[in-house]
Amino acid sequence: MSSPVLPPSSSFTHAGRTIAYRAYGEGARTVVLTHGLLMDSRMYTALAPTLAARGFRVITVDMLGHGESGRVTDMTAHSMPAYGADVIALLDHLGVPQAVVGGTSLGANVALEAAAAAPDRVRALFLEMPVLENGLAGAAALFVPLALALRISQRTMQVVASIARRIPRTHFLVDVVLDFARRDPATSLAILDGLTFGRTAPPADQRRKLPHPALVVGHPRDPIHPFSDAEGTARELVRGRLVSASSMYEWRLRPARLDTELIEFLREVWTEPQPVAGVLAAAGA
Repeated sequence: MSSPVLPPSSSFTHAGRTIAYRAYGEGARTVVLTHGLLMDSRMYTALAPTLAARGFRVITVDMLGHGESGRVTDMTAHSMPAYGADVIALLDHLGVPQAVVGGTSLGANVALEAAAAAPDRVRALFLEMPVLENGLAGAAALFVPLALALRISQRTMQVVASIARRIPRTHFLVDVVLDFARRDPATSLAILDGLTFGRTAPPADQRRKLPHPALVVGHPRDPIHPFSDAEGTARELVRGRLVSASSMYEWRLRPARLDTELIEFLREVWTEPQPVAGVLAAAGA
């Protein structure tokens, strides 16, 4: 199976950070999708065209150190608040006054950071597999040993990355796995170190003040993204709505049901009147 044809990548610079993105579709109803940890925007090569075909303008963005964005090996450059600020800078760059912001895992937490930092710029939230308090132990159990392995075997991983980059792209599910091996190990280590020693998401008291409509998708039997985190997020957000996936693979292998849930949610939030800017700004105060 051949790799899908992607829109051309564009980029901009914000605070010395080069951020890359791709645009699907046209129109005023903008949706920004942010990817998972050590992945990139190509994880949405199936979802982004589906949403664009329904009349939405979809922007998939590579967080710093991921995909085609700048490779930065300074761990202090990688934090959830900084990633959230990059999303708001993307809206500024595109001249978009307001967008639905969402993502998967890391991307879900970045969306929460963007909403907390600039609530009037975020129309609604789409959060798949957020990693909050209940998921910290599982995430640490996976990513701390991974960071240690990268630290002691960077030369070997550089050889592996060089070989992996020669493997042709085929299917986005296969490439999600291979893209990790293709990554620059020094950048991956900086990302893991920066995020490990920083905050995971806005604290609970800030999350409870966010007034945005939010579609939260949780997966059962997922140790890194426990369903309890998704359930708790949907409950603590003022306008949260929980959808349960059958597993972490449903949206990747049988996407029709969850695609429909998201499309209907997007239609609702773009139909309802825009909240008063002052109310949203007060929520972020």
